[in-house]
Amino acid sequence: MGDMSNSDFYAKNQRNEDNHAAGFGCSVMELRSLMELRGTEAVVKLQEDYGAVEGLCKRLKTSPTEGLAGVQTDLDKRRELFGKNLIPPKKPKTFLQLVWEALQDVTLIILEIAALISLGLSFYHPPGQTGGDACGAAAGGVEDEGEADAGWIEGAAILLSVVCVVLVTAFNDWSKEKQFRGLQSRIEQEQKFQVVRGSQVIQLPVADIVVGDIAQIKYGDLLPADGVLIQGNDLKIDESSLTGESDHVKKSADKDPMLLSGTHVMEGSGRMVVTAVGVNSQTGIIFTLLGAGVEEEEKKEKKVKKPDGAAAMEMQPLKSAEGGEADEKERKKVSAPKKEKSVLQGKLTKLAVQIGKAGLLMSAITVIILVLYFAINNFVMEKRPWMTECTPIYIQYFVKFFIIGVTVLVVAVPEGLPLAVTISLAYSVKKMMKDNNLVRHLDACETMGNATAICSDKTGTLTTNRMTAVQCYIGDVHYKEIPDPGVIPPRSLDLLINAISINSAYTTKILPPDKEGGLPKQVGNKTECGLLGLVLDLKRDYQPIRNQIPEEKLYKVYTFNSVRKSMSTVIKLPEGSFRMYSKGASEIVLKKCSHILNEVGEARVFRPRDKDEMVKKVIEPMACDGLRTICVAYRDFASDPEPKWDDENNILTDLTAICVVGIEDPVRPEVPDAIQKCQRAGITVRMVTGDNINTARAIAIKCGIIHPGEDFLCIDGKEFNRRIRNEKGEVEQERIDKVWPKLRVLARSSPTDKHTLVKGIIDSTMADQRQVVAVTGDGTNDGPALKKADVGFAMGIAGTDVAKEASDIILTDDNFSSIVKAVMWGRNVYDSISKFLQFQLTVNVVAVIVAFTGACITQDSPLKAVQMLWVNLIMDTFASLALATEPPTEALLRRKPYGRNKPLISSTMTKNILGHAVYQLILIFTLLFAGEKIFDIDSGRNAPLHSPPSEHYTIIFNTFVMMQLFNEINARKIHGERNVFDGIFRNPIFCSIVFGTFAIQIVIVQFGGKPFSCQPLSLEKWLWCVFLGLGELVWGQVIVTIPNSHLRFLRRAGQLTHKDELPEEDVNEENEEIDHAERELRRGQILWFRGLNRIQTQIEVVNTFKSGTSFQGAGALRRQSSTTSQNQDVTNVSSPSHVSLSNALSSPTSTTAATAPSTTGHSSCECIP
Repeated sequence: MGDMSNSDFYAKNQRNEDNHAAGFGCSVMELRSLMELRGTEAVVKLQEDYGAVEGLCKRLKTSPTEGLAGVQTDLDKRRELFGKNLIPPKKPKTFLQLVWEALQDVTLIILEIAALISLGLSFYHPPGQTGGDACGAAAGGVEDEGEADAGWIEGAAILLSVVCVVLVTAFNDWSKEKQFRGLQSRIEQEQKFQVVRGSQVIQLPVADIVVGDIAQIKYGDLLPADGVLIQGNDLKIDESSLTGESDHVKKSADKDPMLLSGTHVMEGSGRMVVTAVGVNSQTGIIFTLLGAGVEEEEKKEKKVKKPDGAAAMEMQPLKSAEGGEADEKERKKVSAPKKEKSVLQGKLTKLAVQIGKAGLLMSAITVIILVLYFAINNFVMEKRPWMTECTPIYIQYFVKFFIIGVTVLVVAVPEGLPLAVTISLAYSVKKMMKDNNLVRHLDACETMGNATAICSDKTGTLTTNRMTAVQCYIGDVHYKEIPDPGVIPPRSLDLLINAISINSAYTTKILPPDKEGGLPKQVGNKTECGLLGLVLDLKRDYQPIRNQIPEEKLYKVYTFNSVRKSMSTVIKLPEGSFRMYSKGASEIVLKKCSHILNEVGEARVFRPRDKDEMVKKVIEPMACDGLRTICVAYRDFASDPEPKWDDENNILTDLTAICVVGIEDPVRPEVPDAIQKCQRAGITVRMVTGDNINTARAIAIKCGIIHPGEDFLCIDGKEFNRRIRNEKGEVEQERIDKVWPKLRVLARSSPTDKHTLVKGIIDSTMADQRQVVAVTGDGTNDGPALKKADVGFAMGIAGTDVAKEASDIILTDDNFSSIVKAVMWGRNVYDSISKFLQFQLTVNVVAVIVAFTGACITQDSPLKAVQMLWVNLIMDTFASLALATEPPTEALLRRKPYGRNKPLISSTMTKNILGHAVYQLILIFTLLFAGEKIFDIDSGRNAPLHSPPSEHYTIIFNTFVMMQLFNEINARKIHGERNVFDGIFRNPIFCSIVFGTFAIQIVIVQFGGKPFSCQPLSLEKWLWCVFLGLGELVWGQVIVTIPNSHLRFLRRAGQLTHKDELPEEDVNEENEEIDHAERELRRGQILWFRGLNRIQTQIEVVNTFKSGTSFQGAGALRRQSSTTSQNQDVTNVSSPSHVSLSNALSSPTSTTAATAPSTTGHSSCECIP
């Protein structure tokens, strides 16, 4: 059967042409139902319905040995009938959906409301303008025409800023998704699989595989399609991704031949015939159920669209770009139906809400004072009666007062904040692409800035993953470098060359380099590549030997697995006897050796004490040089009686050792430097590897992870488990806490050890700060640890799909030093936002106080609404652009991480904010009340109604803007540095914005006229304004000189004591599974009581402004609103009460939807997210 050519098949099958799926002996549905069977059921069904695998191949018109002919028409026909091997991606969110999501931001909602009120009022003109005198022209007068005409500008300008923010946010999300999809498709195209076509083994992109292809499978493969096994060697599959069973399943053609897509080959090799691809494969069927398939999607959308348009967005449990986001959500505990925001987002939301509250309070007070002043002045002092015909005019006054109040509020709310955050993150993510970091979740970038620990793999991340044999022990001599083949006994050399060539996967090859002068390309298992490299170094070639004994002629293969730690291949020699070649970890293989080849290539007895000496003299020195030691051995068997091959224990003993090879995986040249930077930056690097402890320790010393003489732990997985588990074998947190602080190297570790370690560090409460852990991984088995970590880095080149799916950032060059870049960018994001805050809050404090006092004393704000908006909008939006795009510097890596509960605004920043505010207020009030005398001009105060703009007020406005401009330069430094110009030209955006703002200001003052309430100024007055502005830089130096220690009250305000600020229930948050909605309610009550107590015991104003954990409600408020909006969509409740919200959260179906759009990053204490 096996040798029949394809033409015979076609001839035989011609007669079935008409009766079955266009000429193939089976239809898609038949094959689908066949693939749903397992084990003996499947074997029986195959045998009865198809006549075993050969029959199935016949029906699919393919040859089990030669594969498909590879004719294009045939391939197209197969694709048409059985489908393509790709799962259609879920439709990306439309731009409008992203805009709608961006609009859900609390700060933006506050702004929208303020803008709408302001717009509404500007169009409200009360009737009757007569009888002004009779009704008493109250002080301050009704706004003049300029203001009346330009009233709408204010509301429109706020809305404009909201539109800016929303569009920028949506555009970022959209471009990020596009970028990610591009990468996804690039990764998919790079993923290739070995297929037999026309008797040739070729590498095909996975998407090109069709039903009927014969695929070659081997250890480590992720199966690309469903199929039936034709022939296999010792094949074991990990089907946990489909079944959830962690035990590996043995597959064989006669017992369980069904292979499913998405499962991993853990051991062995074989050939299979592909029976189902794409949407019809088992994984495809699951994807379709999850709503990732396009057709399902459209049906679902139609159903959903009727009740509520917005729901469509939240309905699908899978999040757009990140294919497998559904399981992403198991990242945090299942009990919490939504994930917390990142550290920074939490702090910012809290701050924004606090500032909003303070602004609301100020604006309310302003309105009340104005109304009272007006009422008392008119009706008490002047004793005027309330006349009905005057009512409209009084109303107009009250409306004017209200507008002044809204202006104060608008100035107080920092609408630049969301924009600054968005710009900063988006800018960083774009730049990080250049630094080989592909960020999959935006906030991972910022979390990285807070990282305190990195658990890194060794192979491929710290090392180059190019194995080269550098030492060997052969014929009783230990060669420190690869010897000349002439000095090795000929028999030993022949045995060694054969043992390496035959006893390795035939898929492992060394190919000529791509570029001239490059290193040869290593394909397949890297350790085997190192051994094949040794063959080439000994001036021999492995290919002729493989051609002489092709894979089919191998008599029996014991593939490598984690239990055996060795691989053996049996061949039948020409005279009928058998020879078995073995290779594996030296300490394991040497234990099974009873003989060793001596200096003339003859076997001599190898006694236990020789073994000990060998370990001491050869293996340990090699391991201490950081080499991986591999022992190559062989054994001959007589032809009869034939050995019982299944009795492994008796086969794999009594070997004869040929040689021990030391294989080096050199440390990447840039790693030691990168690790030193991490340690300086306060980040502990730990190595977690499967290698033996000596090799691991040697590499760790080379990398600089451990320094001789320090107090640290290097242990292996066994010892680690002994230390952290109690008598019952359960992991105990207290025990982990004794181990992790000193642990630097964990060798011979299993994937579970890695996960346990990461979880142990994250859950630890020893330090006052919760540890923020980053993990690197490339293997499928690293998935759980990558998910558990705060930031998971997957390898872009060596990483498996499973690892990439679980990660937050993909390192496109697999290099550890890229992680350091990520830390730098993460810290930079945090600093950029602090810089912006320092600048923004100074403007806000000054503007609010000026507007407030001005309104109360002169009944008219010295800064007009439109001017305020120019200051606000331009300063906010432009400043966020200028300060958020500062490039990172190495200096960022010289300080310790900020930690989760450090306030956003440090004491230095508070000092700067208050210091500059004092300078600006003194100048502005001096100009307001004495400006006309200084400049010898008419006073602008108490100007009559409808008078033209005064020079006096123009000077105040101009000076104010100049001070902001120069203060923007001060804001570039937040840690009290003296030189604020340092590196200013490295940021062209900053320079252009400062000069641009200056130019526009000139235009506004000279030509702004009525709408801007400006009077053109002479050159002399301009110079005075600029001079007063320049004073900011000098004053900045004065502030830097004041030591923080003198400002005790600031320091107290800027700190958060860990114990004091946490309500008890938050400390136990991990263990508690209260419904989120209830928890928010309970927290609300606790906060009220605590808030009242606090106010009685101490004045909390500065404290609140600082980092304000006393208003945890703020975070809760935003979280609640966002959750409410999600669940509204999910449950289609028009106005959900808390009850329906909690129901929605606890029902399992909506849980997936509620969690889907959330972001990564979580903390053990919610009150300090």
